Amino acid sequence: MRIRTAFPHETAHDDVWIPLQDGTRLYARVWRPLTDEPVPALLEYHPGRLTDATAARDHQRHPWYAGHGYASVRVDARGYGNSDGPPAGAGGATGPSDGVEVVEWLAAQPWCDGRVGMFGLSRGGSAALRVAALAPEPLKAVVAVCPADDPYDPYEPYSTYKPYDPHDPYDPYDPYRPCHPCDRDAEHPGGSVLSGPTRARAAAVLGLAAQPPDPRYVGTVWRDDWLRRLEALHPPARVRADPREQGTREGHGTLSGDAGAVRAAVLAVGGWHDPYRDTVLALLERLPADRVRGLIGPWPHAYPDHGLPPGPAIGFLQETLRWWDHWLRGRDTGVMAEPLLRAYVTGARPPAAGCEGLPGRWVGEPSWPSPNVTPVPYALRGAPVPVRSPLHTGLDAGRFVPRGGDADLPPDQREEDARSVCFEFGAEEETWVLGRPRVRLRLTCPAPCGQVVARLCDVAPDGTSVLVTRGVLDLSARAGGDRTASRAPGATEDVVVELGGTGHAFPPGHRIRLAVSSVYWPWLWPQPGAEAGLVLDPSGSRLELPVRTAQSGPPLVFGEPEHAEPLGVSSPATLDEPRPSRLVVRDVAKGEWRLELAPCREGVLVYPDGLEVAEDARETYTVEDADPLTARARWDRSVRMHRPETGWDARVETHSGIVCTAAEFVVSDELVCGDGDEVVFHRTWVTRIPRTTPTSPAPAKCPNRGH
Repeated sequence: MRIRTAFPHETAHDDVWIPLQDGTRLYARVWRPLTDEPVPALLEYHPGRLTDATAARDHQRHPWYAGHGYASVRVDARGYGNSDGPPAGAGGATGPSDGVEVVEWLAAQPWCDGRVGMFGLSRGGSAALRVAALAPEPLKAVVAVCPADDPYDPYEPYSTYKPYDPHDPYDPYDPYRPCHPCDRDAEHPGGSVLSGPTRARAAAVLGLAAQPPDPRYVGTVWRDDWLRRLEALHPPARVRADPREQGTREGHGTLSGDAGAVRAAVLAVGGWHDPYRDTVLALLERLPADRVRGLIGPWPHAYPDHGLPPGPAIGFLQETLRWWDHWLRGRDTGVMAEPLLRAYVTGARPPAAGCEGLPGRWVGEPSWPSPNVTPVPYALRGAPVPVRSPLHTGLDAGRFVPRGGDADLPPDQREEDARSVCFEFGAEEETWVLGRPRVRLRLTCPAPCGQVVARLCDVAPDGTSVLVTRGVLDLSARAGGDRTASRAPGATEDVVVELGGTGHAFPPGHRIRLAVSSVYWPWLWPQPGAEAGLVLDPSGSRLELPVRTAQSGPPLVFGEPEHAEPLGVSSPATLDEPRPSRLVVRDVAKGEWRLELAPCREGVLVYPDGLEVAEDARETYTVEDADPLTARARWDRSVRMHRPETGWDARVETHSGIVCTAAEFVVSDELVCGDGDEVVFHRTWVTRIPRTTPTSPAPAKCPNRGH
């Protein structure tokens, strides 16, 4: 990483309040070049906290952009950080209409020339796309990194989905056939409920939304504002589980209605190790080629220049500067002469839960779907075989949203493969795969409901197994994730499992392994009857790989990553032994498996303005092999925010859990907030979510399907 200290412009920054039409004020930090000429503005609009949680990251990027002649602005969304009001939308989603007002406010400032770009990571990237779908006139360009398809308003209308018809000449197994949005939705893949990651994220959102404004920046009103915010809070799952409350969520500002509404140019960026990578491919399919480009590399859920494992990192700020200069200044930077998609094809590597610098090479695709990619079928062989996976299958899945931790990536998959039914194909020559693999399976399920998981692995000559990609299908959602399809127990049907996008090269001498299981805990909640498993008939089944022609000639190259000078956040040394990031515990006598995760860094962070933040979090997932109804999960998180010079001391604790019966899920959330030794807020919510059965109608939106 190169630290940039000299720039074309000197810079300064100020904190400001941005007024909205309803009287709410949003807190913002503006870095500007010291020039008399108005300049374009870049906006990062995010529900994080700009004065602490994202301050270090912001300091790497915004001063860098300002030094290159842009007004770079970081804004806390409504109800987060120091901004006024309760969190916007169900679960604290950033309100697109607020974002439109911010864009228009920036364009009207005397230091702005009227042209605005938006960028962001994760929810910030999603917010930029939702604002772009409302097409505010000043917004000319967007850079969206790891954006998620909105699980409530997917980009593709349900009416455009075409279910499988065996009499239709249109091939449903075409790898470029548009998939149903719920099949693409990372939080409900194949129509399934994603137990661990979805609820962990909901618990984290509740804790973030409950944190107070900082009196250093908002003054003595901080406590009154905090209490009003807390009174308005509801846990995300509480709103999402009740269809009657969906009207409270802002239903506009997504790409679901019409991708043509997006007039801004979009640079969509993802990582092969990020669950939302398929959003990049979807945007390339839907937006006009003259104003969209895609970039997918060997990264986790992070900016591509952060240098977090696996990597390698690239000079991402320089790439985005080319994008901004082209679309906001009208300069010919050559960025639109680049291929529509630039993707990293990863080479073989040893399996490791944390690794750095994956081998591979960059390739360019002129369009997507790409003329360089051809679907190649691999027929499965053998007699019908039972697929009856132990209920702890999935413990080696890795972290759902990897962020560069030492145990984030899936380890050696041999134990998972042993709990699955596997089929192998030799790689006689190097085989490049680029895109979304697909598996057609002929299955018999003795129970009225079930799920199937398919993993694609690269098996080295020494037997080690590296996960390449995976996919899942809830069998009751086989006709589309927005509906529940009834099925007779014991019936045999052909189903299609979509796997996540990947770029991988299988070397000669390696084996391509397809592993099929009936369980994937704790990513997926096991269904009643899961212990009965499935029966797979290979004679009607096949794996289909999107095989890319191996590229000859020089690969694409990127510059060295660089940032502005770091903020200077410190962490005092401690003698405490850190908890393992990922710990698996087996109770042999009870037949119980427990997965314990430490999803955040322990210890205290000290910021240059004197703020001390101590955060701790633990996730626990438990299941007994004999009974899927023993599955349960718990999430505990605490944050202390302390200013020793003033005595300000605020605490937020959240405790969330979920258990199940054959008929329902029971979700509990507890929130405890303190000002010093005084408990100022304490509330518990309990939500009962009925399981949807294959014979009952499903609610209109797949997140409430409850399997």
